[in-house]
Order: sequence, then structure tokens, then C-alpha cells
Amino acid sequence: MSTSVPNLPSGLSLRANFSWTFVGNVVNAAAWFAMTIVLAKLGSPEHVGQFALGLAVTAPVFMFATLRLRDLQATDAQQEYLFGDYFALRLITTVLALFAVAGIVLVSGYRGEMALVILAHGASKASEAVSDAFYGLFMQQERLDRIAKSLIIKGPLSLIGLGTGFYLTGSVFWGVVGLVIARVVIMVGYDIRNAAVTLKPSAGLNSLMPKELPRPRWHAQTLARLTWLALPLGFVTMLISFNSNIPRYFIEGQLGAYQLGLFSAIAAFQKTAPTVVQALGRSASPRLAKYYAAQNAPAFRRLTFRLVGIGVLLGAAGVLVALLIGRPLLTLFYGPEYALPVLFGWVMLAAGLDYIATMLLFVITSARYFRIQLPLQLLTTGAVALACFWLIPWAGLQGAALALVIGNLIRVGGTFGAAWHAQHALHRRTKLPEAQAATYNL
Repeated sequence: MSTSVPNLPSGLSLRANFSWTFVGNVVNAAAWFAMTIVLAKLGSPEHVGQFALGLAVTAPVFMFATLRLRDLQATDAQQEYLFGDYFALRLITTVLALFAVAGIVLVSGYRGEMALVILAHGASKASEAVSDAFYGLFMQQERLDRIAKSLIIKGPLSLIGLGTGFYLTGSVFWGVVGLVIARVVIMVGYDIRNAAVTLKPSAGLNSLMPKELPRPRWHAQTLARLTWLALPLGFVTMLISFNSNIPRYFIEGQLGAYQLGLFSAIAAFQKTAPTVVQALGRSASPRLAKYYAAQNAPAFRRLTFRLVGIGVLLGAAGVLVALLIGRPLLTLFYGPEYALPVLFGWVMLAAGLDYIATMLLFVITSARYFRIQLPLQLLTTGAVALACFWLIPWAGLQGAALALVIGNLIRVGGTFGAAWHAQHALHRRTKLPEAQAATYNL
């Protein structure tokens, strides 16, 4: 293992990476938003609810299974683990996640079309998880253009697959099957090829498939260490997913699929601004990690302030849009039955707080602050669940949105405290003599 600090930066510039990632995320998010519109226009709120419930059941399982390996790899500034290590662990956790989803279907009581929708979503998430392993490699090399191009192709193709399957059959299950086919095609035809070239540039992209494909490295002790390192992040990511999905479980159980469809359609607007949040956060993560490893406190602090400032601006803009044009906007995209502007305003406030917390999460992950994230997220998830239990029977869909506001307020406070501690620790570290700084334990 190398102990030297690598030089800054090795791939594209931060501006170029952000530009590519922004475009890729915008296209992909627009495609996902359009999927909700397609189901609302061609089907009914019940169809939207089926699609949303399938995602709500499978997303936390696969979010845990990813163990946030993409971000872990991207911030591995000293190359502690090889790509093959990350890839092997990702394959293991993806297979386990598929079994877990099948188990949930067996014991949960879901039957018929709903059970098939959940299983199909599981297959879709599995293909996405494998592609994510290659995305971590691209991030580490600061070649986010390769991720962006994958998303630019995958988003519209996934929309076509879902729309075609649903239009021809009227079944959400076959729509998700079309989505799976599109994702597998991109994973095999683009992601694997570019990962092979990233690992060995001499392989080239001229052939249909490079001769030397990315391979997992099956080294038990290394995988055990990597798992132990990543496990807290897996729990954190799963809980973050639960935060957004807990209201859906309560709504489906207490109010029914129709109300879940209304809530999920309105909540889909939350995915617009994260195109910027994720683009900037993922573009900046490798640079933040290198600043931290190089003990460059001023640069780390400046980039942190920029990230958080953008999160605040995006959140404020979303709330303003909901207050000013919420009703006509919802009517235009979905139809008059979805026009619930007060609910829209609370949902966008929750989203704005989430943007700020997500930016701060990128910061503390870049500083390798992993362990603190789990207790913080447990507190947040518990608050959301308790708020849903009390508020949804009393206030309906608005109670669900208020529960998200409460949870995200707690999450912002916790991540801000951890980011402040990371900055303070780095500041103290830069003041130590060189010999002491080398052994300073964060």
C-alpha cells in the first residue's frame, strides 16, 4: 500500500467533470421524471403507485448492497485497494441483494402483479449496481465524462423501454422489464468496454469488446477489510433511502395505492435539483479527498463552502417554484387530480434540506469520516418513522411531507457538525510538526 499523497489532479478538470456530470444527470433525471409522466398519462395513480412501491421496496436493499463503494473508491486517494477488490465485493453484494428482494416478496404478502413489479425492479437495480462499480473507477480517475455519456444514453433508452412495455401491455411489470433490458444493454455495450479501457488504455475502443475485460479479485482477507470499512456507509445509504421511502410505506398501508400515486408523482419533482447536487458533489469528491490528504485546509474549506452554498440556493429555488406556480405546474405535467400545491410546497422544503445535507455528506465522506454517519442516520430515520406514525393519520399526505422536513432538519444539523469537526481537525493537523502530522489520527 502506498503511503505517499498523489499529485492533484490526474483526469479532467473540475469544471469539465462538473459540466459532463451535470449534463448526464440532467438527461437521466429528466428521463426518470418522464417515466412518472408516462405512467400518469397512459395509466392511473394506481399504476404510478405500483411503480413507486416497487422502487420503495427494492431501493433500500440495493442501496445497502452498494456499500457506497463508488464514493469509497473515488476518495481512495492513496490507492489502498485495487479496482478488482471493489468489483468483487460489488458482485457478491448484488447477488445477496437479489436473494433478499426475493425473500421480501415471499414473506411480505405481495402477490400477482405487485410481486412481479418488485422482482423486476430488483433485476433493474442489480444491473445498475454492476454499472455503478465501473462508475467508481471513472470517478477515481476523474473521468466523469464516461459516466455522463453512459447516463445520457441510458436515460432515454430506459424511458423508451418502460414506455413501450407499458403502452403495449398496460402492465407496470412489462414496463419495468423494458427498463431492465435497456440498462443491461448499456452496461454490456458501454460501461464494461470503457472500464476495460480505463484500466488498460492500450486495449482501445475500436473492437466490439476489448480482449481483457475488468475482472474481480477474489482475495478473502482484502475483501473482509474492505467490507468492514464500507459497512457503515452501506447502513447509512440504506437508511437515507428509507428516509425517502418510509412515508410511502405508511401511505400505501394506511391510505392506499391511489394516494401513494399522488404523493409519488409530486415527490418526483424532488429529483430535478439533485442533478446539480449529485453532479457537483461527485465531481468535487475526488478533489476534496486529495485536498484533505494533502492537508490543504484553505482549499478544502473553500470548496466546502461552495458546495453548501449551491445546496442552499437550489433548495430555496424549489420552494419558490412550488409557492408561485405549483398548481398550474402539477396540472400541466400530470393532470388536475395531482394539483395539490400545499403538499408540493412542503415536499420541496424537505427536498431543499436534503440538498444541503447531501452536499455536507460528500464533504465528510471525502474526509473519510465514515463511522459518524451511521448513528446520525439512525437518528434521522427514527425521527422520520416516528413522525410518519403520528402525522400521516392526522394530516394525510401533508403529514408525510412534514415527516421528511423533520428528518432532513436533523440530518442537516448532524452533517454540519461532522463537517465542522473535519475542517477543525484538518486545521489543527496543518499546525503540527511534520513528524507528528504523519501519525495524527483523525
